[in-house]
Amino acid sequence: MEEERSQGKWEGKLSAELKGPTAKQVWPLLEDFCNLHKWLPTIDTCYQVDDHQGPTTGPRPGLIRYCAATTTSPSGESVVSWAKEKLIEIDPAQRSLSYEILDNNVGFKKWVATFQVVPIGGEGGACEIRWSFVGDPAEGWSYESLVSYYELALQSLAKKMEQALVASPV
Repeated sequence: MEEERSQGKWEGKLSAELKGPTAKQVWPLLEDFCNLHKWLPTIDTCYQVDDHQGPTTGPRPGLIRYCAATTTSPSGESVVSWAKEKLIEIDPAQRSLSYEILDNNVGFKKWVATFQVVPIGGEGGACEIRWSFVGDPAEGWSYESLVSYYELALQSLAKKMEQALVASPV
């Protein structure tokens, strides 16, 4: 994990290795921008809120998704954390996509993140998912708690994708 906190910005790069699936197999799962809830156990729902996706062309820049997670507060109340995120760049050849958080109730102001799937040792049977971010400090988070949350989320995402692909290769 590389990290940097320069000029008041939070930046970080995390990665998770998938031992069986190839980058070519993993990319379609990550490219499916509005189905993050299938891979992140902490996300209850994720869906498209605009029309920036053609029936056969897949997601394209400008597409906006809504993601939400429900947790229980110490007092027993259900709390919904949500974010609207806009796809700002997608490059299937490089197997990468970038998005920005437009609105949320979890403390993010200006925030951009990038996912990339890269082969390890050529196009053989292993790959790595890289998740990088840059933005203004998030209210209600320490840098360390945010990185810890992202690390756990990325490892969970990779494990779930790996299990799905090993069980049913794409």
